[in-house]
Amino acid sequence: MRVATILLCGVDLFFRGKLEALLPEHHFITVDHTDLPDLVIVDISRVDAEEVADAYPDVPILGFTNHTDTAGLRAAHAAGFDHVVVKSALEERVRELIEELTPSLE
Repeated sequence: MRVATILLCGVDLFFRGKLEALLPEHHFITVDHTDLPDLVIVDISRVDAEEVADAYPDVPILGFTNHTDTAGLRAAHAAGFDHVVVKSALEERVRELIEELTPSLE
């Protein structure tokens, strides 16, 4: 599997550390680069879902939030995110979700 460049939007440093530990083979970025990322992971509770979806229309977007943030989950679905999960499910299934959303990297 090729290394994916994963843009993190609104992801706090603690959770970024968890993702980096779970997925050491991937490259995580937090700022815009000249090249588009292979995947965007978004903390829905900390950013505007529509803005992210508009900024990356051709990039798979994986959104997460806590299970009580039903408005955020709805907003991410409405914005057209490719996959929306609660934070605990992201931690448990992150590798599987990334492989599902970036099949061209196989």
